[in-house]
Amino acid sequence: MEQIQIEAKPRQETGKEAARRLRNEGLIPVVVYNKGKRSIPLAISGVDLIYALHTSAGENVIMNLNIKKGKEFQKKTVIIKDIQYHPIKGNILHVDFDQISLSQNITVKVPIDIKGEAIGVKRDSGILEHILWEVEVECLPTKIPEKIEVRVDDLEIGDVIHVKDLKVEEGVRILNEPEETVVVIEPPRKIEEEKPEEEELIEEEKEPEVISEKEKEERARKKAEEEEEKQQE
Repeated sequence: MEQIQIEAKPRQETGKEAARRLRNEGLIPVVVYNKGKRSIPLAISGVDLIYALHTSAGENVIMNLNIKKGKEFQKKTVIIKDIQYHPIKGNILHVDFDQISLSQNITVKVPIDIKGEAIGVKRDSGILEHILWEVEVECLPTKIPEKIEVRVDDLEIGDVIHVKDLKVEEGVRILNEPEETVVVIEPPRKIEEEKPEEEELIEEEKEPEVISEKEKEERARKKAEEEEEKQQE
């Protein structure tokens, strides 16, 4: 996997006001975390960070932060832990990095990329339900997959792809439950036909006429019974 080189400088000041001043200068405040050691506050170029995020690795990009201390540089190999975005503008406000070793396994999330058109959708009008969009994997930093491709061309209605069916390179271990559903082809949904408005109006008009006729028959029957009783008297 490609490693991006980014120059970084130590931050002497922390807090909201100091961070705002850095962003006004085109810099992004960042913090590097290392297990069991003190975190390191730094500042990096916003342009360099955006470039790194737009590589094929995305947020799993490996970066070498070259920290300038006097005339010397100290290198920290890192991966993104968390990015804080502005809730409205969407620009990056702050980044947390984890310092890593290229010889030790790490855990990251990798996106799932659906490829092809399922026969159950194309031929039988089924519906492809994409349930799981990313999986958690454990591997060496240099073996992090950019994405995991899933071919769905041969799937028919009722077919399911589970986590256990995903293919990854040797040295990459998926941590999700094996039976977790990734993709399923559902049958087409039945839609009840709605009656045209004209038919509904006709039925509504017919209904009172039927009731009226019944009432007339009932009245006629009662009248006939009354007349018959009078004749018997």
